[in-house]
Amino acid sequence: MSNRIAVVPGSFDPPTVGHMDVIRRAARLYDELHVLVVHNPDKEAMLPIAQRLSLLQESIEEAGIAGNIIIGSWSVGLLVDYAQEVGAGVLVKGIRSQGDVAYETPMAVVNNHLAGVETVFVLADPANSVVSSSLVRQVAGLGGDVSPYVPAPVARYLAQASSSEF
Repeated sequence: MSNRIAVVPGSFDPPTVGHMDVIRRAARLYDELHVLVVHNPDKEAMLPIAQRLSLLQESIEEAGIAGNIIIGSWSVGLLVDYAQEVGAGVLVKGIRSQGDVAYETPMAVVNNHLAGVETVFVLADPANSVVSSSLVRQVAGLGGDVSPYVPAPVARYLAQASSSEF
């Protein structure tokens, strides 16, 4: 495994400006960055995985950071299985609050124990620290303007979609 290959996992439902900030910063640190849409059984998805992949691809390309980024999805097995499959030695997780630290730390310990995969925490830009996909889904579902919280391709997509879809 190489520490020059990393994985940024998330549900990305939908991708937010916070996600993009973490992806942009991680892309500068690693030779190859896998942005991985993962299925979270604890969350009810608003967007199908294919749509999330498409929105991530558009957002990353529009941001001009696509050079070393591979976008994919993973829904079977452990996240560390994917990391090992692609030779990644690092998982990159965005941290917005102490709650995120409490949630992510046990997973980081177990992932390291299971497969020797390290977890690097990237602190959120304070401007994005309150932005979450669940907040965006709620605001969008009630017809609010989410454009300050999501990349432009996501804002365009959500503006065109009917609020009844959410």
